[in-house]
Amino acid sequence: MWASLRVLGLESTCDETAAAVVEADSMGRGKILSNAVLSQIAEHAAYGGVVPEIAARAHVEALDPLIRKALAEADCAIEDIDAIAAAGGPGLIGGVMVGLTMGKAIALAAGKPFVAVNHLEAHALTPRLTDNIDFPYLLLLVSGGHSQLVAVNGVGDYQRLGSTVDDAVGEAFDKAAKLLGLPYPGGPRVEQAALGGDPARFDFPRPMTGRRNPDFSFSGLKTAVRQEAERIAPLTNTDVADLCASFQAAAVDVLVDRCRAALRLLADAPKPPTALVAAGGVAANGAIRRALGRLCAEAGLKLALPPPGLCSDNGAMIAWAGLERFRLGLSDGMDFAARPRWPLDARQDPRWHGKA
Repeated sequence: MWASLRVLGLESTCDETAAAVVEADSMGRGKILSNAVLSQIAEHAAYGGVVPEIAARAHVEALDPLIRKALAEADCAIEDIDAIAAAGGPGLIGGVMVGLTMGKAIALAAGKPFVAVNHLEAHALTPRLTDNIDFPYLLLLVSGGHSQLVAVNGVGDYQRLGSTVDDAVGEAFDKAAKLLGLPYPGGPRVEQAALGGDPARFDFPRPMTGRRNPDFSFSGLKTAVRQEAERIAPLTNTDVADLCASFQAAAVDVLVDRCRAALRLLADAPKPPTALVAAGGVAANGAIRRALGRLCAEAGLKLALPPPGLCSDNGAMIAWAGLERFRLGLSDGMDFAARPRWPLDARQDPRWHGKA
């Protein structure tokens, strides 16, 4: 049993500015009281990707009104908040510094505890907010910068089982979209185009499938799309749709195969996973969600998928991760420094021993 808690969370690690208030009752069940998010897609669209300096300036302009909006929608004042949480990394350093500085300033002015949140941990813990699942579980973390399979054993207790050896899956989606002439952001555009395409027209490779270690590789798949597009150029709308469908089918097959490999590694664990969880922006992809559903049905395993709006970056996930840490007695000082890199499993990166 815990005391009920309310936490204000701030997110500014990339191209979404967000503030949210999350509450947990005495049984530990979470509830989102507000979740204000402002996307910067329009600011970056002309460049075909995120420009760090533009992102940081946009965070400065947007964060204060978003905090006011989040508090108003939650119908609470700062005095009603038990702790302030802000993403401390990993991410674009300028943006991280904006949110971190704002979080510290609010905590200092209001006399509230401050919690620096690992952005990846926030994604990892979101299903405990949305689905109230128990530890341990297997996390498939898929985004523009990350492709990882992680055993989530508890708050702060993570074992990375596999990761990408080159490109992240979200990066592969975005680059495939760009070379096919689809607008930014690429991932949703590829998914949309794939709906009208033939996934069997192009036999793209499925890198790393069948291997025991659940690592990923997407560079070869991305290259295969480019080579095929160049071979049949100029591309018709049908060609683009078929390329997207075939690319997406290959990416989905890789993700499912790699999850199977991770589940095999955990089969003999003292406490097997209670669920398979997918988080990160790419986890909003419908084809991936359906394929993971089929995998879990075959394996007799629960599948926990946050709503698509909570897969992309948001303040609620930061607030919840901060709440989970705070109720365990964990908080941070005003000297916490922004981290452009902050591995979820610090044991696998000796540079972060004792720091994560």
